[in-house]
Amino acid sequence: MGEILDEINRVHREVGTRKAGAEEAGTVLLRRTYDAEVADVWDAVTSPERIARWFLPVSGEFTAGGHYQLEGNAGGEILECVPPERLRVSWLSGPEPGFSEVEVRLAPEGDGRTVFELEHVAVVPEEFRARFGPGAVGIGWDLALLGLATHVAGGEITPEEAAAWQTSPEATAIVTRSAQEWGAAYAASGAGPEVVATTTAATIGFYTGA
Repeated sequence: MGEILDEINRVHREVGTRKAGAEEAGTVLLRRTYDAEVADVWDAVTSPERIARWFLPVSGEFTAGGHYQLEGNAGGEILECVPPERLRVSWLSGPEPGFSEVEVRLAPEGDGRTVFELEHVAVVPEEFRARFGPGAVGIGWDLALLGLATHVAGGEITPEEAAAWQTSPEATAIVTRSAQEWGAAYAASGAGPEVVATTTAATIGFYTGA
């Protein structure tokens, strides 16, 4: 478990807000460095065959203006694609329309390393944000980045292994650490201690069933 906790600790997290038209959107940002070339990380996050190996199966038209659908998860439009630097997509899950976008940005760092940055900007119902804070979204992205880390390092996780891991004590420990880190990022953005404590606890419960 120590190695996976180390991967969680490698992520820098930020929480904020920005305007999305007339509404206020919440933002979560994750940044970390992978020991892989930019071209390889770019291929891992844009190739349908490789996305299925570390995240979820995906279908669609994989070009700017095309639409994609992750199996059992979000779908949307590919809004911007600038290889190998930037990918921006709408990120919609559920029948209700709304503003939600994800942008991935890559930059080389040193010899054979890549700085990976993911920002998710979304208008979230106030009652949901008040109950769970940013960790409800942030934990999901932490887990995705763990999968990407395993993949670019040459490892593979089968869907059966991933499903079994989600109910393991190790997964509970990882989710708890991730929620705590998002709580710290929330506090750094200006949230009060009581709000941070209650939203962190609610998010841990949401993911673990505790």
